[in-house]
Amino acid sequence: MMHDFKSLLVSQEGPVLRVQLNCPETGNAISGPILDELLAVLGALDDETGIRVLILSGAGDDFCLGGDRAEFPALLAADPSGVELRALANKARRVCDALATTDVVTIARLHGGVVGAGVGLAVFCDLRVGADNCRFRLPELGLGVPPAWGGIMPRLLSEGGAARVRELILTADNFDAVTAQELSLLHKVVPVDQLDSTVTRWTKPLIRRSPAALRTAKLMMNGYANAHRLADASLFDAELLSSALTVAASAGRR
Repeated sequence: MMHDFKSLLVSQEGPVLRVQLNCPETGNAISGPILDELLAVLGALDDETGIRVLILSGAGDDFCLGGDRAEFPALLAADPSGVELRALANKARRVCDALATTDVVTIARLHGGVVGAGVGLAVFCDLRVGADNCRFRLPELGLGVPPAWGGIMPRLLSEGGAARVRELILTADNFDAVTAQELSLLHKVVPVDQLDSTVTRWTKPLIRRSPAALRTAKLMMNGYANAHRLADASLFDAELLSSALTVAASAGRR
């Protein structure tokens, strides 16, 4: 497993891989380069047969304050057709798909702000623990874009329920860790100083499980979760996001 990244801290302890978003000066805002590095890590998991668990966390005061808001207008300025923006959005989708479908059990260790794309990364992990200081938000509509990052919509609806998720998206309200647990967006809420011990309690039994049994269980859970969906409309997310931003940018130039 590669350890030399600019935006991530990656370390391996036996069968456990720790991946930390490491851009605290931006609140670990998700940019194209971070997505590239996450894809490199996740893409290598299939070749690292000894890894059983991946722990995703964030450096600094926040897990992740969302997407890099400066990147969208910069990409549109460089390419008004939106091709580059669609490529970025598709990259986000590939990262989220990889988190959900990898044979490795993925654990999100959350603290501070968990916003937009940060919610997306977290909700695609198998298990999620949040500190009691977590603050969540889905701000996309308030920013004038659809909630189309990474194919997040069907995952949110599946995990949190349509009625409550609809409220959170339409109002773009902040919500706390307790509310996130009520929505099953968190499995556990603990004091900040108990985050690591909680992750360890999950990790210890997981690394003793049969890799084949874990792999099959994840395939079964993903399969049953998606069984009711006749078509995956989130495949259009990159096009929707690109189109919305391109139209908004065009209107702003008039």
